[in-house]
Amino acid sequence: MNRGNIITLPDTRLREKSIRIADVDNEVQQLVDDMIAASLDWEESRDHELCAGLAAVQVGVLKRVVVLRVDQDSKNNTEFAPIINPKIIRTEGTPEVDFEGCLSVKDMYGKVPRYPKVKIKALNIDGHEIRITAEGHLARLIQHEIDHTNGILYVDHIKD
Repeated sequence: MNRGNIITLPDTRLREKSIRIADVDNEVQQLVDDMIAASLDWEESRDHELCAGLAAVQVGVLKRVVVLRVDQDSKNNTEFAPIINPKIIRTEGTPEVDFEGCLSVKDMYGKVPRYPKVKIKALNIDGHEIRITAEGHLARLIQHEIDHTNGILYVDHIKD
């Protein structure tokens, strides 16, 4: 991986499904570290934007690994939580439309419908199964990043 290089459309890898991680090993840990570095490198050149999350495909690696920023409101907190093989197991509520953008879709934002509450299962960096219930912005972010692992971009959800 070219550390720090986030791929953008029209790169065809963004449209491919990522493979499941069988074993959370040192290679996966290195991938997570590289993804966090790429996220921070990206936002370093932007005064008012932060990287909320990143999927491995966005650094050209077709594996089901996502990193989510722990504090979505502060660029000063650079802690990210990795989730491996994330899968939505339940959605709740009626999809709500809000603006989204993406590091892999340059300078474009659009209104995307997402469920207001999701429950997911995944593995943590130690390889243990975790379950997360997320609402609001975090639920939207998780759905966005899981879409990436399935070769789907937020622009695919925009109706007009």
